[in-house]
Amino acid sequence: MIIGLGSDLCNIERIQNSLDRFGERFEMRVFTEIERTKAARRPFTRAGTYAKRFAAKEAFSKAVGTGFKRGVFMRDIGVVNAASGAPTLALTGGAATRLTEITPDGYRAVIHLTLTDDHPWAQAFVVIEAHPL
Repeated sequence: MIIGLGSDLCNIERIQNSLDRFGERFEMRVFTEIERTKAARRPFTRAGTYAKRFAAKEAFSKAVGTGFKRGVFMRDIGVVNAASGAPTLALTGGAATRLTEITPDGYRAVIHLTLTDDHPWAQAFVVIEAHPL
């Protein structure tokens, strides 16, 4: 059963402006080490790489119904790749706690994530399913 659904649209130029204005301080506050490493390997599409991940964080916060409140912080939500290469989320802290709270007893949560971009926009969709144990 689906227990959460969220989407977000992010302007890549807005992320570039934040990178230009705040630099590493912005990167450290919002993105995980894995996300920063991936973006650093993409110098020509760095802002787009970050914008997709920013949108994924926003989409997840909507899917769990809190936004960035109740202990859910951006750095607790990290975009990683599954063994298949598909993007998914690695959660820590308040984000992981909130996912546990909304997952019914006897079920495990499965997160589906899709990312896309077409300059100047980046988009993410998150679907959270509960699968019986």
